[in-house]
Amino acid sequence: MELSNIPNHFATITKHKLTVMDLCFKVGLVKQGLLHDLSKYYPSEFLMGIRYYQGGKRSPNAAERQDRGYSSAWLHHKGRNTHHLEYWMDNPPEPGGPMVPVKMPLNCVLEMVCDRIAASKVYNGAEYTDDMAWKYYNRRQEWSITHPETRILLEKLLVMLKDEGEFRTLAYMRWLMKHPRSSAYVQDPSRRKCSSSRRNDRTAPPASRR
Repeated sequence: MELSNIPNHFATITKHKLTVMDLCFKVGLVKQGLLHDLSKYYPSEFLMGIRYYQGGKRSPNAAERQDRGYSSAWLHHKGRNTHHLEYWMDNPPEPGGPMVPVKMPLNCVLEMVCDRIAASKVYNGAEYTDDMAWKYYNRRQEWSITHPETRILLEKLLVMLKDEGEFRTLAYMRWLMKHPRSSAYVQDPSRRKCSSSRRNDRTAPPASRR
């Protein structure tokens, strides 16, 4: 384990966290912004991040996965952070079937978009462009583990980011947070972990819908 990786890995994950926090605050996700990715500072994730540090250019989880065949840090992380698609995978109703994606609460989807924007910015630095999150999503074919309704909203936001830019996308996300019942993405009120505003204002959104 390279000791020099300790401050470098800490700086990378903290830069990412602060970037997500800034984006979440702009959308209205104050609590989620503050709590975002705290598990990365747990020993089970932090130590693996140091060991497989990639110079701040990509996730250490990918390097651990290549080396060991799986990523113990990722297994720990995805089970504790509701902004990841993989958190919302459940066993099928009937034994023997494939895992089933569950519809994510609205503000978990919005935090996920903030997370994807921040990761693209941190890993790509000055080369960042607004289409990178969309390209990453397609390259990994993540629609295969996404609930159909969650997929519609996620792809809408990533395409909006690519075509209309960050400012308009965040403005639309902020509108969704303020008027959750005005959007087509109806939330399940039984999910308290990622509950959002219950206001029912029918004011038009600031950005075009797709």
